[in-house]
Amino acid sequence: MTDIPIIDVSPLRSDILAERMAVAAQLHEACRDTGFFYAAGHGMDPALIEQAFAGSRLFFAQTAEAKRALDLKRSPANYGYGELGSEQLQPDRPPDVNESFNIGLELPPGDPALADPGSGYGPNLWPDLPGWREQMLGYFDACLDLGRLIHRGFCLDLGLPEDFFADKLDRTLAVLRLLHYPASHGKTAPRQFGAGEHTDYGNLTLLTVNGVAGLQLRKRSGEWVDAPHVPGTFICNIGDCLMRWTNDIYVSTPHRVLPPADERYSIAFFLDPNADADVRTIEGFGESKYPPIRAGDYIKQRFDETYPHRGEAAA
Repeated sequence: MTDIPIIDVSPLRSDILAERMAVAAQLHEACRDTGFFYAAGHGMDPALIEQAFAGSRLFFAQTAEAKRALDLKRSPANYGYGELGSEQLQPDRPPDVNESFNIGLELPPGDPALADPGSGYGPNLWPDLPGWREQMLGYFDACLDLGRLIHRGFCLDLGLPEDFFADKLDRTLAVLRLLHYPASHGKTAPRQFGAGEHTDYGNLTLLTVNGVAGLQLRKRSGEWVDAPHVPGTFICNIGDCLMRWTNDIYVSTPHRVLPPADERYSIAFFLDPNADADVRTIEGFGESKYPPIRAGDYIKQRFDETYPHRGEAAA
């Protein structure tokens, strides 16, 4: 079905080191080769996932006016609604054909970061849909727990203490992103994608889809291959910050979404580091290929390149 490995991550919860190491051994090849793998045995309640998709469909079915009232242009943290054409992952191509809604870490009222436009954090923008906020935050928290668990497997593979990333992901810039790709019906412009070729910005992405195909990744050979939906799994891929920390031992692989023949929904959880995390080559991983950078600065830089309205504001 796919060349991308399927890894049962449930033994990472085991008290037996050998069982955890067995998962790390499988992550070893996946993260160095394609930078993609499927996480099975994730332990997330299927009902929670189904509820998240139902909530996504409910949100995108609202009127354009209701959605635009939550436009992400209002948010310094890039939270809220992105309408069709608002994102352009490849500057030399037409805008991407999807609409989205971004949710970040829900900080408590009065947190100083909420009043600082440059903090990387901000208040979430919530639609007026009963129970929707609580539903999405529950899914956010479940993804965060899973992402942190998988990081423990990375640490075992890399010869690091299992909690190496704990203090770099305890105030995460993670984003839960609901995505809706309208059916293309062959009407997209030449060289236009549902989501253009890109790498993800943070550490790890957890993706689940409604079964409609479209995601492709570029292998090191340059060949584009499909990443089909595998029921009961999350599609996981390495992001740029983790590639930088590991000095290219782990691979942040370019990927894209083709314009789908049928309506496509996906939910991505981008597990990005804390804004103040110091992203620099881990000691012992060779001469650094990248200058050190604050995670919040790196992610802001990438957002400014992706969203035309942010790039104009930064100019």
